[in-house]
This record gives sequence, structure tokens and C-alpha cells, in this order.
Amino acid sequence: MGICSCRRKKDAPKVLKAAPANIGKPIKDAIAVDAAWNTSSGDMEYQGVYLQTGERIFLQGPFKDGTNNIGEFLAIVHGLAYLQKKGSDLPIYSDSRTAISWIKKKHANTKLALTPRNKPVFEMLQRAERWLVLNQYPNKILKWETEYWGENPADFGRK
Repeated sequence: MGICSCRRKKDAPKVLKAAPANIGKPIKDAIAVDAAWNTSSGDMEYQGVYLQTGERIFLQGPFKDGTNNIGEFLAIVHGLAYLQKKGSDLPIYSDSRTAISWIKKKHANTKLALTPRNKPVFEMLQRAERWLVLNQYPNKILKWETEYWGENPADFGRK
């Protein structure tokens, strides 16, 4: 089984809804982040892309025994740190409500148990949470509206 961040019938055509006025269209001068998690191996990875060009700007993983929510959280923090280094105030899109809520709390509220295999994931989580506490950022974290805009451009395409 491939790396997958959600379950959907492969044969089902994706019909997009017309976006209401309060949602509109995505900002093209932005980055999108996403994570993928393999349901059979537990491997997790994440990436970020620049929406205007589709260029990948970072890719991390795979990491053993992670979760999709952790990957989504780490992807947002990675994007924030990346944009801070570039002196950029571009917004970041994520399709994960959970990860966005964790960013606001500056804490990944995971139930995942620490094991020797996922120790690097927990070390990254600690660094990410510390970064959020110690840094301020002007970037907006926005929800990618998949049902209106289609798949997140940072999606790994393995569903």
C-alpha cells in the first residue's frame, strides 16, 4: 500500500463545489504544505510547494512511526521557519484543521507514544514547538479548501 493521507475511492470522480463568496479562490503568491502517512508502515513525510510555480521548496522524510497530523504540523512550522529566513510574509496553506489548531496553541497535541523508532519525530516536534514559542511571524496560516479548489498542491498524489 502506498503512502496515503486519507482514504478515497480511486475511481470516484472528484466534483468540486462552487466556492462561496466568503471562501473565494486561493492566493497564488503563497506556499502550500501537506503530509503523507503510510497506513501499513507508519512512515510519515511532508513537503511544501510554492503555489505560483508548483516548485517544491522543501521535502522531509520519510520518518518511522509518525502520524499524518504530526507531519501536517511539522510542515507548517517548517514553512514558517523557511519564510522567516527568506524575510517573507507569504501565507501558508494547509488542509489540516488539526495542525492549524496545534499551531495556534504552539503545541502538538498528539497521542502518539514515543518509541525508539519514532524518537527523531519527537525530537522534531520539540524543536518545532520551541520555535513557535520563541519566534513571531507575520505569515497567515490559511485553510486549503479542498472541496472547492481541488487537491492541495503539496499533496503527494498517492491516494
